Amino acid sequence: MNRFREILRRLQIVRLFSALYRYKLVQILIPAAVILFIYWEGQKEFRRIDWAGTLHILHHMKAETVLLLFGFALIAVAAVSLYDFVLRRHFQIPLSAWETFRYAWIANTSNSVIGFSGIAGAALRTFLYRKRNIPAQTITASIAFLSTITITGLSVLSWAGILGILPMQPVLQSHPWTIYAVWAAALYLPGYLILQRTPFYAKWLNRNLPRMDAATIAASVVASLLEWAFAGISFWLIGSCFLPGLSLAQALGIYTLSAITGLLSMAPGGIGGFDLTALLGLQQLGYPSDKTAAVLVLFRLLYYLFPWWIGLVLAAFDFARGREGEDGRDNAGYESVLNNWQKIWQFPSRLGVVGEIGAWSLGKLVFASGIVLLLSAATPGLLNRLRFAEELLSAPLMRLSHQLSVIIGLLLLALSWGISHRVKRAYRLTLFFLCAGALFTFTKAFDFEEAIFLLIVALLLWISRNRFFRVATPFDPGKAALWGLVTLLAAYVYDLIATGIPPAILKHWPSNAKLMWLINPKQHAAAAIAGLVMAWLLITLFFILRPNRLANKGASAEELSRLHKFLEHEQGNLLTHVLFAGDKSFFWACNDQVLIPYAIVRREFVVLGDPIGKGNLVSEAIQESQRFADLYDLTVVFYQVSPQYLPIYHENGYRFFKLGEEALVSLEHFTLSGKSGATLRSVTNRFDREGFRFEVVQPPHPEDLMKQLYDISQKWLDGKKEKGFSLGWFDEDYLQQSTLSLLSSPGGDILAFASLAPGYDNGSTLSVDLMRHLPVTPNGTMDHLFVSLLKWAKAQGYAYFNLGMAPLSSVGQTQSAIREEKLAHLVFKHGGHWYGFLGLRKYKEKFSPVWEPRYLAYPSSASLPVLLLELVRLIARRPGKRD
Repeated sequence: MNRFREILRRLQIVRLFSALYRYKLVQILIPAAVILFIYWEGQKEFRRIDWAGTLHILHHMKAETVLLLFGFALIAVAAVSLYDFVLRRHFQIPLSAWETFRYAWIANTSNSVIGFSGIAGAALRTFLYRKRNIPAQTITASIAFLSTITITGLSVLSWAGILGILPMQPVLQSHPWTIYAVWAAALYLPGYLILQRTPFYAKWLNRNLPRMDAATIAASVVASLLEWAFAGISFWLIGSCFLPGLSLAQALGIYTLSAITGLLSMAPGGIGGFDLTALLGLQQLGYPSDKTAAVLVLFRLLYYLFPWWIGLVLAAFDFARGREGEDGRDNAGYESVLNNWQKIWQFPSRLGVVGEIGAWSLGKLVFASGIVLLLSAATPGLLNRLRFAEELLSAPLMRLSHQLSVIIGLLLLALSWGISHRVKRAYRLTLFFLCAGALFTFTKAFDFEEAIFLLIVALLLWISRNRFFRVATPFDPGKAALWGLVTLLAAYVYDLIATGIPPAILKHWPSNAKLMWLINPKQHAAAAIAGLVMAWLLITLFFILRPNRLANKGASAEELSRLHKFLEHEQGNLLTHVLFAGDKSFFWACNDQVLIPYAIVRREFVVLGDPIGKGNLVSEAIQESQRFADLYDLTVVFYQVSPQYLPIYHENGYRFFKLGEEALVSLEHFTLSGKSGATLRSVTNRFDREGFRFEVVQPPHPEDLMKQLYDISQKWLDGKKEKGFSLGWFDEDYLQQSTLSLLSSPGGDILAFASLAPGYDNGSTLSVDLMRHLPVTPNGTMDHLFVSLLKWAKAQGYAYFNLGMAPLSSVGQTQSAIREEKLAHLVFKHGGHWYGFLGLRKYKEKFSPVWEPRYLAYPSSASLPVLLLELVRLIARRPGKRD
């Protein structure tokens, strides 16, 4: 046993799972593993299904039957909103009955399709309630209560199965492990009733709000029972259309057991676990596989997919009022219920902007439109419609419409990304292709259902046209490859269905039906390839020919001249001089009274330092830069900001990560006398005795001096690349604007140099910028250079001398520091082989500086680890590079 523990300790298994939990990877890995297991176990069952026969059965359903089934499915979905009415009464939530129902529908249908264990529903409720200014404590308590009550109804049905009221024995006998799942679900209700009376429930789940009374608990359990019972009845009604003799008790028993296994899978809608269990249960009653598959397909469509589309339409309308309602200052409650699954679905990240949910909904509707077009093109239409179309339209026109439907379907898949990001050009193209797709799917085989759906989505887009304001959005090669893969997979699935199902379904048609399928199976591949070429061409044009893309163009000579004039009457900061390097772009805010220098990396609009200009306009300038960046779907972050404006950043929705500290030497108190200055005094005296010469030269600098300094710089780099953005680099044009300090040997050869940067604060502060020296120099060379610089700056009347940043200095030292800062502290202590963090701090300590912190200000929607990696990439980018 001890040996086993030692092995676990060495492998650090516990730490591994702890890290996976912290970074929410378990929320993806466990459900994915369960789904793969279900697929592995059920693939034989799914392969035995005659999918062509299933499609034939679905195609020949009477329209009035489908409408009646859909109507009851909508009633079953609407029953889920009873939870929200219970919450509304107990927590006294100030919502009207229609708002309560509408918000419940949006949250519940989205959760059924895209949410793991209620997470998407909780996220949407949080956002919808916050939109109505409901207190965060009430929102959190209501969602916590909802998450505990939803399974109670299933628990009641489980007891009915255990007591024999609902027949479950055939499935339980064939799969004995399911009895444990049924008992676990059954014991949930009594366990919940005991738990809700405990102090733990009152403190952590009810959030010290009024205790649940018996009436509220009873109403909640009844609401839960009605939810599961209505869903089971809907399952039975659909099954009774295909499976004669299926009783309500049998259907409810199979549904209850399937719902339990679906919950255990933690997959959205119980997909996989629910379907396999229901399939096995119905087949054990003696029903054929094609009819049981038809039941499952229709149940998924009527109870899950179609209501979700209605929810997306409601969301699109609900958020069509504009984007000025919220600014995203406090998304903490929302973020706590998001996970990586929402990221896979491209769930809105800037959730403070009202229009994001609506645009996201429209994007998914456009994506669904593409899928509908592809499925419509891959499967034959109804026989009577095909005959009528053949008599009315020419076969070449029908084939052309079919091929164009495939192309437009793939194009809509790609365009849905632009719709979700509210790009104006994507809106125009999508509106055109939706209308064209409706026309072609109608002329293909009079598939008016698909045409109506496309036209409804087009109408929603047109109603929401003012929402599509963005000029462009970042679209890197990685995203292009991803969407290329999505369209490739869609084309493959289309070809798979089109070449398999239509020929197989023809055998189910009457023997006197001479009409063959529109396109020869061999031609489907050509249609798919043509669609792929068009979709990939669109992606390529989106990526390459972005005329309005906000690029890292840098500052022109005219803008640098304008900066010079601006600094004549406005104060700068310690990072202002590096702007003259020309690699940063300038955004002028508040009628050109505030300058915000920035660079772009991926989706980040990275501002260097604090805004420059009038202090009373800084908040307004920050908001103006956020609106400007939002036009290009970029997130504004501020790099190396000072403590001066932290309250203003906080008011504008920013969080902070400490980057390190800047070493500022007070020249008034700087001295080499005494015990503390003995080392530096000794070094300086030695260099003076040996004849080393220090001098400061003003621009312009002669060409031969520039050549000498360039050679020193190249030897110092030793093949390494220059860094940029917040750091100076060797550029002759840039150095020609700087004062240079030189340290020469007794023989007159330059050993080291440093460029100086004014603080643009009325001559108060001077900074060291670019520092280079030869690889082989006498010990103490840089010490002597710095001491000489400090003496010279003091003689020139400066108050402070800035020695530069000590990265990660004094970061993450307290117990309450955030996880990323604690990790940064470990890097500071033990990362010497990457960068001399600790050594640099100790070196600058010799000059007795005052340490001033510097921060990264970032919005709560940004992922800090990813953002830090992007900043490293930005700083490491080749200086002067133009994107």
